[in-house]
Amino acid sequence: MIDLHCHSNISDGALPPREVVKLAHANGCTLLALTDHDHTGGLDEARQEAQALGIRLINGAEVSVSWRKRTIHIVGLNFDDTDTVLQNLLARLRRGRLERFLRMAEKLEKKGLAGACEGALGLVPNREMASRTHLAQWLIEQGHVRNKQQAFKKYLGDGKPACVKHEWAPLEEAVAAILGAGGIAVVAHPIRYGLSATAQRNLFTEFKALGGQAIEVHSSTTDLNDRLNYARLAEQYGFLASAGSDFHRIGDFGSGRLGACPPLPERCRPVWQEFCLQP
Repeated sequence: MIDLHCHSNISDGALPPREVVKLAHANGCTLLALTDHDHTGGLDEARQEAQALGIRLINGAEVSVSWRKRTIHIVGLNFDDTDTVLQNLLARLRRGRLERFLRMAEKLEKKGLAGACEGALGLVPNREMASRTHLAQWLIEQGHVRNKQQAFKKYLGDGKPACVKHEWAPLEEAVAAILGAGGIAVVAHPIRYGLSATAQRNLFTEFKALGGQAIEVHSSTTDLNDRLNYARLAEQYGFLASAGSDFHRIGDFGSGRLGACPPLPERCRPVWQEFCLQP
């Protein structure tokens, strides 16, 4: 089984990198990419565990991008994780992420939710990756909301009281950095962005023109109809097809089963064929 999109506690996941690999292995995974948000700091630990268990680990990262006033994510796969340009970009994004977190926590505290900043930071193993997810976790633990979905709907989502607008990397910079490091650029979970047909066409056309190579045909908990639709779009635009659980933690309503993505539709050209032939 294959999973090319998952997270550890190096970013906003719950498990250390080695535990992510162990769980993927237990679920039958043989090819795994750890794709933490704007960070590759978990790859060495994950790689050591993967080698011990006989799993092939692919270098990965999920890069935060601003495109036409929307936030989208581009997964980089199979790149050189020592590439200076890519690492400088990821470091810049992490600095911006922490700045946004602090501003959002301040807004929550001004709404009367005392201790939001200190409390949420206490949930973050890696301070520079403090995010809305950790604020949501703190809101849940303090009983202010029932679940992550309500946290975003009530406080953290776009247009909500604690929302802070933020500019991530331009699409062209993210794609260029991934390609420059020898990697493959993939549009992550396109189904989640709520794009109109026209906006999605614009995104895919621009991404393709910049050198983007793939889209996630399967992401998280997409059903067969979703996979068939994105398989058709991948074929239409000449994209390779990727698949990922977007696993963050056990029991997360928005994640699929780690390491156990369903088969892609037959019409797909799997992205892993591009790097499985490499030594």
